[in-house]
Amino acid sequence: MVNLVAAQKPLLHGLMKMAGVRPYIVEIEPGTVMNFWVPCETIKKPKKGQKNVQEVNKPTKPVVVLVHGFAAEGIVTWQFQVGALTKKYSVYVPDLLFFGGSITNKTDRSPAFQAHNVAKGLAKLGVDKCALVGFSYGGMVVFKMAELYPSLVERIVVSGSIIAMTDSISDETISRLGFSSSSELLLPDSVKGLKALLSVAAHKKLWFPDRLHKDYLEVSPSSYKAVDASRRIVVQVMFSNRKERSELLEALVISNKDNSIPKFPQKIHLLWGEKDQIFNLELAHKMKEQIGENATFQGIKKAGHLVHLERPCVYNRCLKQFLASQHTEGSQK
Repeated sequence: MVNLVAAQKPLLHGLMKMAGVRPYIVEIEPGTVMNFWVPCETIKKPKKGQKNVQEVNKPTKPVVVLVHGFAAEGIVTWQFQVGALTKKYSVYVPDLLFFGGSITNKTDRSPAFQAHNVAKGLAKLGVDKCALVGFSYGGMVVFKMAELYPSLVERIVVSGSIIAMTDSISDETISRLGFSSSSELLLPDSVKGLKALLSVAAHKKLWFPDRLHKDYLEVSPSSYKAVDASRRIVVQVMFSNRKERSELLEALVISNKDNSIPKFPQKIHLLWGEKDQIFNLELAHKMKEQIGENATFQGIKKAGHLVHLERPCVYNRCLKQFLASQHTEGSQK
């Protein structure tokens, strides 16, 4: 039987290419490769006699990098944002390690390791300055990139995330939501579990037939389809690499005593769904105070954790306003 979720992937890939981005595999180092969706205009045509060899040019517009959360890969997460940004920006959408076509044989599972690899990948793609937009798990990676690579990261936008997942925040969040662990919440293995995840992630109740939930969860050989064998890009259902993703969740949590707030030089915009049940407004406002004068906050009504999917038009407008302010500030200097 056809997996309906997997069958939709080629359509989404086609829409992304129409929007101006296409997949490109970057070898970060031996054993580690990351899939990036990159601006179509940056991909050079292969030279004669080098049919399967592709190279990339440097971007010609201001760069925006969209970093996904834990439940889905890059273009699934940001499907409503890519097309809204590509006219004025060079948009890059990485798949973090163990999502999409990205994989490593290294044992490090920390957000810092993800941050290092995204930064290295961007460097190989010719990106030397960028704005970062991060959602949920991706927001923690974005915060780490801003801390570790201040010369690369000019400003950041974060939705539904925190700087670091301390054990007290993790315990309180999981207990409040009624789950026994972060893996139970974010790596569901049943239709019931997936429905529970969607119920806390979205403000409005989302209804899908059970068949679609089952296909979303399915991991089987039939769920994999080669799109471009020469570049090793695959279409996958959403919850593959479960062992490694469980390790990512374990590595995410740090002790309260090890937590310190970095002094970020970048402007940081917290763009939040006001009904976010996972990382609520109280956490967002507390984080704004901790970051200090470089942080701004903006709430979006009638939206939960999945604010960019529930209210995409409002989200995109707010996002573009903040990104545009960077260039207004630059022209006034």
